[in-house]
Amino acid sequence: MTKELLSSQRSPLLPDRHPQRDLFVCDIVDAVPKGDMSSMENPVFTLSTKPDMRTRRYERGENWIQVAPSRTGLATVHDRDVLIYCISQCMAALNDGQQVQRRMRFKAYDLLVATNRQTSGRGYELLKDALRRLQGTQIETNLRQGGKEYFKVFGLIDSAEIVKETRDGRMLDVEVTLSDWVFDAIENNHVLTLNRQYFKLRKPLERRLYEIARKHCGAQSAWKVGMKLLRDKCGSSSTLKEFRRLLGKIIEDDAEHDHMPDYAFVIEGDIVVVRPKKAARQTVLPFPLSSLRLDPDTHEEARHFAPGWDMHHLEGEWRSWVLERGIAVKNPDKHFLSFCKKRGAHRR
Repeated sequence: MTKELLSSQRSPLLPDRHPQRDLFVCDIVDAVPKGDMSSMENPVFTLSTKPDMRTRRYERGENWIQVAPSRTGLATVHDRDVLIYCISQCMAALNDGQQVQRRMRFKAYDLLVATNRQTSGRGYELLKDALRRLQGTQIETNLRQGGKEYFKVFGLIDSAEIVKETRDGRMLDVEVTLSDWVFDAIENNHVLTLNRQYFKLRKPLERRLYEIARKHCGAQSAWKVGMKLLRDKCGSSSTLKEFRRLLGKIIEDDAEHDHMPDYAFVIEGDIVVVRPKKAARQTVLPFPLSSLRLDPDTHEEARHFAPGWDMHHLEGEWRSWVLERGIAVKNPDKHFLSFCKKRGAHRR
């Protein structure tokens, strides 16, 4: 074949040396935050802010789930931000009539901004750590269907790749391949909308409590759960006494700052009652929450009426009770002491 003939058959364009892989590009700026129901139901993520190297098992009836760490530790509640971002992007695209794929690409900066994470060099390093833990955390569970039990093992993401990185170490593009477990939730719409305030919650336990409330209470007027079961569902390794104290502190802080989104928590003995805040606040309080502050000496006097109780915990319960009932408190110290008298001694 002559050179002239070869030249006439050759395309004027260079070959596509890097064909586009089968992926979904995340570019929806205002995607509504959404989380998958399975990890809202089960304690998949650790509450620890330090490397958690323990294998944990959660059993409920005949069903169980076991979560094992990689050499970098278990995926944390804050690592879950990556999955929430990916799920949110996919659901927004599906609602817009677009097709989505398990493999997706997004701008690292977009994820950091959408999930209220720092965009400094430290923020990018923390995102790298999150990707490592999400890929390395291994989940085992039994699935019962049609009289048979199936054993399944998987990770939270199959892989992650930093596509571009600038000289100062900051990521530009990131590719993540979701596990079948997460992608199945997207395809079957087994997801729930989350309040954007979720990303502002500082404590891992606060985030976990919100997820559980969103999953189990939803729009019901109330949802009740035993203290021990709630502790187990949170994935907390604390003793019941310590978990009660931590929960009481969150309730107290919420009464003061109203920082917990959508739901209010109240401790009633060994039961925790969760109610949507919209329903709980149909009665407008006739006073500011700051008016419920107690005199420093009131706790000491209250111990005579309610011996054995943690006074900070009781104060949190009292504040939540006043908030729930919309009670106009004229003298907070006397009102709190009356509350303690009715509570009485702590039964060990």
